[in-house]
Amino acid sequence: MSKQDRVLIFDTTLRDGEQAPGASMNQREKLEVALALERLGVDIIEAGFPVISKGDFESVQIVAKKVKTSTVAGLARAVRKDIDAAAEAVKGAKRPRIHVFLATSKIHLEHKLRKTPDEIVQMAVDAVTYARDKIDDIEFSPEDASRSDKTFLYRVLEAVIKAGARTVNIPDTVGYAMPEQYAKLITDIRSNVPNINKAIISVHCHNDLGLAVANSLAAVKSGARQVECTINGIGERAGNAAMEEIVMALRTRSDYFGAMTGINTPEISRVSRMVSKYTGFVIAPNKAIVGGNAFRHESGIHQDGVLKEPTTYEIIRPEDVGFTGTGLVLGKHSGRAGLKDRLKRLGIELSEQEMLRAFDRFKDLCDKKKEVFDEDLVAIVEDEVQEVKDIWILDSLTVTSGTKIVPDVTMRLKSGGKVHTKKATGDGPIDACYVAIDKITGLKGKLLNYSIQSVTEGQDAMGEVRVRVNFNGQKVIGIGASTDVIEASVKAYLNAVNKACVAATAKKSKTKKIDFGLQP
Repeated sequence: MSKQDRVLIFDTTLRDGEQAPGASMNQREKLEVALALERLGVDIIEAGFPVISKGDFESVQIVAKKVKTSTVAGLARAVRKDIDAAAEAVKGAKRPRIHVFLATSKIHLEHKLRKTPDEIVQMAVDAVTYARDKIDDIEFSPEDASRSDKTFLYRVLEAVIKAGARTVNIPDTVGYAMPEQYAKLITDIRSNVPNINKAIISVHCHNDLGLAVANSLAAVKSGARQVECTINGIGERAGNAAMEEIVMALRTRSDYFGAMTGINTPEISRVSRMVSKYTGFVIAPNKAIVGGNAFRHESGIHQDGVLKEPTTYEIIRPEDVGFTGTGLVLGKHSGRAGLKDRLKRLGIELSEQEMLRAFDRFKDLCDKKKEVFDEDLVAIVEDEVQEVKDIWILDSLTVTSGTKIVPDVTMRLKSGGKVHTKKATGDGPIDACYVAIDKITGLKGKLLNYSIQSVTEGQDAMGEVRVRVNFNGQKVIGIGASTDVIEASVKAYLNAVNKACVAATAKKSKTKKIDFGLQP
């Protein structure tokens, strides 16, 4: 692939994606996502906005030190304190970048910045010059570019390139542009900015009108050679352009775009699930590329066609994006070695202790299910290996419920070698379980969000529950899985309880606060 045909992928899941309400990740999770993005082959990882908090600064710093092949970028406003923080955070990276932004649209100049056009040009040049003295690789974004006056936009871009910006990003910040309009903007920039050949044109599109991917692809067709996007399209408001959709569109229709990426596409499904798990954002079944129904066919005509020739109804091979399907893999007679080998094929490697716990869960599952699928294995591993100290552990529960019965629960939890038992009632069996847990633990949780989805098909399918709970101002995400939906619900709530307890313990001991997905 020649250089001119290469489209760079700039992933901002850890920055713009994490800005989505309820999507915060802790440092360990951010690092895991960053390393997964590196395996995926992402060219640039925007690891965060270092100046906004100590936690964000440290997360960017850790990612910069651990990532070896991808460029690591830190975001900064066009002010020195932001640039200083970003430079310090990314300086340990093999390939550091500072991403400076400053609004250029009339509405932003008049109502947010209250600056004249001349002042904005000078601010942009000063910021890029200052950043370039610290790090060679500087990207500049004229925020709200798609609603900016074109002549003024050309002037700003020419000035920042002259000041040393290697990449100029053209954001559709509020998702206002139409594909043809956005494509023309890129074409016009190429024609009217004299020194544009000295910089890569990047695009960053939001999905407010559902056009983020369409606009990004239109820009590539017009000559943009960097696309800014997120896994699963997460981000502020309606989200960002979805990386997996852009990458697979360029790959599948290379005949039309004449451009490709360096993305290792079989890693897509794995990273998608990781981001979904850590943010608590469930992927819609009909989501392109990574949705549960993306490669499933129910229509008899479609099934017949796919069996005879997959390309009749599949323009992408499932294995090309790491989709494992629902093939039976193991049974109750399988040993630990067989499970370990299968998990390795799924891209999951566990420590010896984690493997022992996962194997016990696997054996329990084999007793409950006739068929054990790949998705079941992933679910029990994610449920069992969550790297959160189990202060409270489910020992047993008994639930009485019916159409004309007030749900009654007897809950037994273990903690510190002791068993604690409480009875409770509620509006439903799950509510009763949560009331009992609150009584035992002494915590009062307010359930903000509850979702459940089937991991596989069939009446004996594993159910995966995700909850978001507010414990006295700390908002926590919990995940649990089981063939019993009530048990899965209890495990998810206990996972949230344990995260809140660990965070509270860290705060009381006056050590650095550990952020386990707690929301502001």
